[in-house]
Amino acid sequence: MSSSVLFVDWLGKPLWMWLAFLAIVIVLLALDLGVLNRKAKEIEVRRSLVLSAVYIGLGLAFGGWVWWYLGADSGIAYMTGFAVEKALAMDNVFVIAMIFAFFAVPRHLQHRVLFWGILGVIVLRAIMIGLGAAIVSEFSWVLYVFALFLIATGVKMIVFADKTHDVGANPVLKLCRRWFNVTDGLEGERFFVRKPHPATGRVVVFVTPLFLALVMIEIADLIFAVDSVPAIFAITTDPFIVYTSNIFAILGLRALYFALAAMVHRFAYLKYALAAVLIFIGSKVFLADLMGLDKFPPVASLAITFGLLAGGVVWSLVKTRDAARRAAT
Repeated sequence: MSSSVLFVDWLGKPLWMWLAFLAIVIVLLALDLGVLNRKAKEIEVRRSLVLSAVYIGLGLAFGGWVWWYLGADSGIAYMTGFAVEKALAMDNVFVIAMIFAFFAVPRHLQHRVLFWGILGVIVLRAIMIGLGAAIVSEFSWVLYVFALFLIATGVKMIVFADKTHDVGANPVLKLCRRWFNVTDGLEGERFFVRKPHPATGRVVVFVTPLFLALVMIEIADLIFAVDSVPAIFAITTDPFIVYTSNIFAILGLRALYFALAAMVHRFAYLKYALAAVLIFIGSKVFLADLMGLDKFPPVASLAITFGLLAGGVVWSLVKTRDAARRAAT
């Protein structure tokens, strides 16, 4: 293949940039499952915190490269998108914890489900971002639709913040139980098993609760993607920045889950901060027009986003401090 092909424009960036990013993702996933977590075992909180810090560091380092190579505006857009997507991933952790609890998936099997779930997320986000980029490039007014949707979503998050997620009532889960043979319990690490059907005695394929947990996690991410993809497009319409900030935020989801799953109650007010961020990101699209600007100042956008998220985390930790102390005694 001629080296000139590597410089062919693809979605606004040279092909070599996309291939380099894809290679980084493949290497990280191979290290994660093939080297660091080859065996099904429970990941300790301390190790999870270290791995999560490494993934965050890698994401920030990539953002530093974007800043250096593509310029300050691209770097700020990446950092803002990365912060928003990371915060949304934290909110996703709470839902994942409820899914695993519902299916009684032990901690030593959860990493396998999350790994395959992340692979599905990478493909799903690529499709959604590709479609979003194509739509926005053809119809710029769609950004205003995204903005209104983000504002409405933020308001909805505030109004229904105390509503619990009922996994058992999910219509997709009900359809899976109706269409597939499902084992009564887990079958180790396996998603599928062959065993005699209780009614006919014929050997047929059964899905396990571990597979149903994987399906529900993918559905949960699809729902979160409906929020996150418009959010990042309201920050930047550059497909490379959109996709890379999304994926780097998601890659550390497994480590983040094991670090935070045991203390999800300590982040009780994070949802309100996320709601405020979504409302702000949606509103700034209209504020820029009212101020006569091409776009809202990127530095101000980054500062406000970080401020809201940091405030939500700190306020959550402070307000739940006494409850945590009582639980420890």
